Order: sequence, then structure tokens, then C-alpha cells
Amino acid sequence: MKLETRREQILAWLAEAGFVGLDDLAARFAVSKMTIHRDLDDLEAAGLLRKLRGGASIEASAQFEADYRYRALRHVEAKRQIARAAADRVETGMRVMLNDGSTAALLAEEIALRGLGVTIITNNHAAIHVLQEAASVTLITLGGRYSRKFHCATGPMVQAEIAMMRADLAFISSPAIDARACYHMDEGVRAIKAGMIAAAARPILMAEGAKFGRDALYHLADLDAFSALVTYDLPQAHRSVWADLNLPFIDAKEI
Repeated sequence: MKLETRREQILAWLAEAGFVGLDDLAARFAVSKMTIHRDLDDLEAAGLLRKLRGGASIEASAQFEADYRYRALRHVEAKRQIARAAADRVETGMRVMLNDGSTAALLAEEIALRGLGVTIITNNHAAIHVLQEAASVTLITLGGRYSRKFHCATGPMVQAEIAMMRADLAFISSPAIDARACYHMDEGVRAIKAGMIAAAARPILMAEGAKFGRDALYHLADLDAFSALVTYDLPQAHRSVWADLNLPFIDAKEI
């Protein structure tokens, strides 16, 4: 088996399991543990996994965001409910920015399904794949360096394009939110999300309840930068935060 093929299959296995042991990897691919160690070292250096004692993980941490392929399999029903509630805020004729991520991809599906006549601006390749067939949508794709990990366009070209635009809404996801702010593990992705927040009249935060009570390496935005929150199963401790900010939130679990 070619090295590139083996490493791609390691990532695919991790996308399903979250964590895989070193012994299991060596046995599955019929190679030495030293070979697997080198594979994991290189994949970690590329930011595609976290090497742990005895194996590797693709689960997020304060400094590491999981691969898109893994995130797309997690909390799917909660994300789908968030997408439906978020789509309720979209009106015909609006200019809407969608950031990277699996929740935004599901929102794109919902917008296409409803036949909403809107302009969508996005760097999210999963969303682009859905919306390119939606006759009712004017699609503006943000171009830059493709990130397989985030399944989106990244880099200064994307940031520059966003800076030239204005939108009515921007739907922003964050993997880590505490009582004051939201955060991201990747500096480049954080910059693109921050640009979308600045470019929109009404930025809306989308996050399932599991993402609350966490922080990450880079500050993305204070919570009062958003006009609303669309969530699912919001922890009780965080409800008072949004009430104190006098900002609305929609818990899709309660709809």
C-alpha cells in the first residue's frame, strides 16, 4: 500500500472512531509500529490529528480542531435542527454569508430545499456543492487555498474578498464558547469568521449545547458581537448570559 493511501485510510478510520490505538493501526495496515509513528508524526505536523500516548485522536482540544469529515458525523440531528431554525431567519432577497463547518453545510441544504431566493456568499465547499444546483440561489464562492481539514477555502484571498462585501446576515459557528466570548483553534479560520462578522449587519452564532463551557487558543468574538444565537440544548448556566446581554436565542430542541 502506498504511503499516501495508508495515511488517508488512517484519517478515514479516525473520522469514524475518534481515537485509534497504535497496535490496532499497525495490525490493520500490516506495518511496524515505527512506521505508524512516522505516519502519525507527519499527520500531526499537518494539523490533521493529535498524537496521544498509545495512538491518535481526531477529537477537538483547545488547540486542535477536528477534521471536517469527523465533525460532519457528530451531533447531526442537533445540527440539522439548528439549521432549520436558522433558515427561519432568512428572507427572500437577503445577502447571506455562510462560514465553514458542518452546521453551515446543513443550513445550505435547508435554504436550497426551501427555494429561498437569496444571495449566498461562502467559502464552505460542502455548502457550495449543495447550492450550485439551487436555481433560486445566487451563489458567490470565496476562492483561496483549499483546506481539506476544514473543507473550505482559506487564506488572505478569502479575507480580502469578504472585506469588499456587505451582507444582511452571517451565520457563524464556533467550536468553543464560554460566558463571555467564542473561540477557535485555527488562526486562519478564525480570521475569516471574524471578517464575516464585521461584514454583516446581523451576525448570528450557531452552536449546539456541547460547545458551551469551553475555550480555545484564539479569541473569535465577544458574545455581544452577535445579534442572536441559534442553538440546541443550551446549558442552563449559559441562558442567563444571553439574557444579561439582552440578546435573543433560539433553542431548536424546544421548537
